[in-house]
Amino acid sequence: AGGVPADGADLHTAGCLEAARAAAAILRGGGSALDAAQRAVFVLEDLPVFNAGTGACLNAEGLVELDAALMEGAGLRAGAVCALPPFSHPIAIARAALEDGRHVLYAGDGAARFARDHGFEPSSSEAMTTAPARARWEASRAVRDLDPSTGFPGGTVGAVVRDAHGTVAAATSTGGLMNKRVGRVGDSPLLGAGTYADDEGGACSATGAGESIMRVALAKTAVDALRAGTRPEDAARAAIHTLGTRVGGTGGLILVDRDGRLGFARNTTAMTWAALGATLGETSGI
Repeated sequence: AGGVPADGADLHTAGCLEAARAAAAILRGGGSALDAAQRAVFVLEDLPVFNAGTGACLNAEGLVELDAALMEGAGLRAGAVCALPPFSHPIAIARAALEDGRHVLYAGDGAARFARDHGFEPSSSEAMTTAPARARWEASRAVRDLDPSTGFPGGTVGAVVRDAHGTVAAATSTGGLMNKRVGRVGDSPLLGAGTYADDEGGACSATGAGESIMRVALAKTAVDALRAGTRPEDAARAAIHTLGTRVGGTGGLILVDRDGRLGFARNTTAMTWAALGATLGETSGI
């Protein structure tokens, strides 16, 4: 969620559709909601028009630090990494943490060590930094407290999925806030804030001003509303209303409930999205 320039709108929409199609292919092949959510975000991490993986925002020292989380609603299993040094696909490392099962969240150097121990090859800030990301970082250094609703024209990436067995999953990945302090962690890797999934309600992935999203536990708030029987569209709007009125936060979220119904809401100028389903067909927007 944030500003999307007119000349970038087609690239953003195309990227979201590519991710949705990749996730749908996983489901058609008998894969799980967890597999599909991971695959969608994996695709988006490779697209430098978004703020995740390659092309992600840079911190105050001009380096890449990444956050990601993945959660499955059946057993409330989850894995996450935060303040991760450069690795091409943080969401895959989050999946490894989920499968390993000992801990949910790994941070900083510990996250990097976990990744290397599980066969992931580190990258570098140089390799993962694009010229546009560097230019935005240079511009942001002159602006204090950059407004996420009008700032980085990309955004955190996320996916929510329900599979044929009724299991839901959510995945989220981000480079965080442009020019953030070293070691800052946003909402994306925090269960209940930027990412949450529970088969009794549904799944949610959020994007926007992380400090505000954390304060209202946005993803859990939305999923709790689904559990109570609220329609996904109404649950999404109510959660974003809470974000804005309680803490003055900006952002957006995507939802799927236990019946496969979808919803989204934002209070920013734009939030690129795409959806694909057996009865829904294929659709997208900003």
